[in-house]
Amino acid sequence: MRKLIAAEFITLDGVIQSSPENGFQYEGWFFGYVDEETGAVIQNRLAKPVDLLLGRETFDVWEPYWPSHSDFWPNVMTATKYVASNTRDSSDWHPTVFLGGDLAEKVSELKKTEGPDIYTMGSANMLQTLFKADLVDALELMIFPVTLGDGKRLFQDGTIPAAFRVTDSQVSPNGIISMTYERDGEVKTGAPQI
Repeated sequence: MRKLIAAEFITLDGVIQSSPENGFQYEGWFFGYVDEETGAVIQNRLAKPVDLLLGRETFDVWEPYWPSHSDFWPNVMTATKYVASNTRDSSDWHPTVFLGGDLAEKVSELKKTEGPDIYTMGSANMLQTLFKADLVDALELMIFPVTLGDGKRLFQDGTIPAAFRVTDSQVSPNGIISMTYERDGEVKTGAPQI
């Protein structure tokens, strides 16, 4: 079974948005903090063979950008791009498959197919559907030492209670924390031991 992994740049206050839609004023907020060690982590992650699951808004930004910048990320061209959309059904950027209708059902079936792990990046609105349906297997987060106040957040209303465990971590000289969390069952509760 394929894993679904959310790979996100995130602020201390949970913002993952980086594009300027809806009046967001901090486009590219993470570039000012990236250092050599963070760049190496990013390159390692981009070197993995993957398929991509993207929200339509993210795809609309990526579609004209990545084909002319693929020297930085060659795998983006060969990855199958699954796009959650009820308004689009075709693209000249191949291979692309549009998923309309019940996204949770389609992604659940997609995870049962053969192929590389499926990564989602950005796509804040779509991620809420995936979290509610408990379809995210892991989080690859880069936590930046900044707060933005406004913007789309990784976790919003409706996120289910879920436990995760750390499987990898690193702190860069600029204070960027790279963490990999894997889904680890239900939330564990208890009483204080006094």
